[in-house]
Amino acid sequence: MPNQQTLVVFRRWRDTGTIIALFPAIPSDIHGWFCESYEHVGQHGGADYHGVIQATRPVTVEEAAPLADELDRIGYNLKPIKRTSYHFHETRRTAARAMTTAAV
Repeated sequence: MPNQQTLVVFRRWRDTGTIIALFPAIPSDIHGWFCESYEHVGQHGGADYHGVIQATRPVTVEEAAPLADELDRIGYNLKPIKRTSYHFHETRRTAARAMTTAAV
């Protein structure tokens, strides 16, 4: 069975120029308000998707390649997308609710 693809949005911070990967469908908190993210320095963490989008700019495939390669090496099967929709954010919130319910 092939690995499920993970949706990812790559962006570049306007102030530092570093690349961040946002996983819009993966929750990083129990409410699903924040999505999982990844950077070279700091690695995994939670992120306010819309806040990060406002503080960053889109990247080219070439700019995202080093971070994408790092994510591939640690086991991700990435499906890069340029933008999300309500559906992806609702998927994240639903996954967070499922984790909360399973913990009870």
